[in-house]
Amino acid sequence: MKKLLSILKMDFLVNDNDFKNWRVILFLSVLSLIMIASGHAADRKIFHIAQLSDDLKMLKSQFVEQRTVLMNLKMETKIIKELGPLGVGPAKSPPIKIIVKQN
Repeated sequence: MKKLLSILKMDFLVNDNDFKNWRVILFLSVLSLIMIASGHAADRKIFHIAQLSDDLKMLKSQFVEQRTVLMNLKMETKIIKELGPLGVGPAKSPPIKIIVKQN
């Protein structure tokens, strides 16, 4: 019963050997602060990685969309349709091959 009352009164902090107890308490406090700080840093990194992953998915979808638009613009029928009002159309005769002989 005396030991329980001693612990409740915190006699272990005010005795002659209290410096040793204070060192242990201070050491444990510093360790707990370091553990809490590292946990917060890890959470921050996880949130940053998640945001970068979302940004990457968005950029990939934009790339696929732009590539689809480009493929549609490169189709021959689309080009003929766009250049028709300007008077540009497909050739009626096939191209002529020119051969240059070297002497």
